Amino acid sequence: MQLNQLSNQVLDEVDMKILVHLQSDASISNAELAKQIGLSPSACLGRTKRLKQSGVIKQYVTLVDERQVGLHVITYVFVSLTPHDRQTTEAFLDHVREIPNIMECHNISGVHDYLLKIIATSIKDYRDFIIDTLIEVPGVDKVETSVVLSTEKLIHQLPMEAGFFSDDPAK
Repeated sequence: MQLNQLSNQVLDEVDMKILVHLQSDASISNAELAKQIGLSPSACLGRTKRLKQSGVIKQYVTLVDERQVGLHVITYVFVSLTPHDRQTTEAFLDHVREIPNIMECHNISGVHDYLLKIIATSIKDYRDFIIDTLIEVPGVDKVETSVVLSTEKLIHQLPMEAGFFSDDPAK
């Protein structure tokens, strides 16, 4: 049964089960994963490699608690650029990709052009980052910050349960 299609790749129920288990624990051994999925280890490894090679699995990571390593300030920052042209946008993105404090960068619709997730050790560190780094990036016109006071939900697993995906793209 086809559940989802990415590019030319059809993901079946077994692929989805593999993705569910790997999202929960990427360090699971192939033998244990195969056992939980109900496949032979070689078949499981082949499917996992195919998912990785096709780009469905982007990478395996270890999630680290920011606050446990001294990064106590998490912010979401709206950025507006000027002028609105390809050269300004590409220069901005080149800078953003090189700045380690910027964890995420999303091109968004609406009043602002980008939404950034930025981490810092303190509010002072964040303020200095904005003044010394972000607003110095050519093309940055406006910056608006929301500081995370507490995190009530944080998941990294995509919903893969049966019925979540529809065969009808209009739904």
